[in-house]
Amino acid sequence: MHLIRGIHNLRPSLGPHALTIGNFDGVHAGHQAMIAQLRGAAERLNLPAMVMCFEPQPQEFFAGDQAPGRLMTWRDKVETLASVGVDRVLLVRFDARFRAYTAAGFIDDLLVTKLQTKYILAGDDFRFGCDRSGDYAQLQRAGAVHGFEVDELDTHTLAGERVSSTRIRAAIAAGDFAQARALTGRDFFVAGHVVHGDKIGRTLGLPTANILMRRQVLPLRGVFAVWVDGLGEQALPAVANVGTRPTVAGIQARCEVHLLNYRGDIYGRRLRVRFAHKLRDEQRFASLEALKVAIEADVVAAHGYFTAEAACTPQTISDAEGSRASSSSLTPHAGN
Repeated sequence: MHLIRGIHNLRPSLGPHALTIGNFDGVHAGHQAMIAQLRGAAERLNLPAMVMCFEPQPQEFFAGDQAPGRLMTWRDKVETLASVGVDRVLLVRFDARFRAYTAAGFIDDLLVTKLQTKYILAGDDFRFGCDRSGDYAQLQRAGAVHGFEVDELDTHTLAGERVSSTRIRAAIAAGDFAQARALTGRDFFVAGHVVHGDKIGRTLGLPTANILMRRQVLPLRGVFAVWVDGLGEQALPAVANVGTRPTVAGIQARCEVHLLNYRGDIYGRRLRVRFAHKLRDEQRFASLEALKVAIEADVVAAHGYFTAEAACTPQTISDAEGSRASSSSLTPHAGN
């Protein structure tokens, strides 16, 4: 898969494309059906299948902290798009300059001149250009003039409702990870490299691996039973806190992961944290001791969840005290 970061990196030598455009946040079942439809056309026309998406996402540009919670970072999105068969991703910086594109300019300069589009797949509610002035009908008229094919996106539904990123966000916010899995075909996850924290956990005896959330708005907060990929052939059970750590006056949003059965130094490793079950909301505690007691209870609850689900296949789950001892070689940091 070829990632093109910015319109300025488009080159005539890339040749023509079969194209679709959108946020693709979560790369859900509807997006996957869209990409399958795109790939079918691309193969028929002997063209690469390209997705154009945006960073930041348009709603983040316009609404800032009031935007919907983001399901995926741009890196996770691009990797997932590659996994479902996209040949090229054009990652466009959505800023005031891009927003100023008129509908006609978007077609003439970007679709026709820079992308050499020969096929475009869009929904009948697709809007583009400054103030969303361009629509599907304008695309069809432009296609007749410039010689590109315009195809209508088929609606994808589950249980009689349209599959959408909004629906997934609602499921995740409610802790309904089974519903999120049904809508996407995969566990909801966050991923990133393990970074150094504030080392507060040294006093708690509850080490965590810290992953920055890198999102303007979080799609979820709380404490969860999770699976962690990236530390061997099998996923490892863990407890994760997602939020800003109010007990220690935290500001930066993090996913803090306490591994139940692992020993080793993992700074700099890239992990994928898959969410299985919500244990509780994020809370502010009166003291570090109260926080420690709560996290110990979270560990016990996570053990109970994994045992009840008969899901902890990497290792036999020990009692909570044993799990803390086995992971003590990690440099600790406090969760909330």
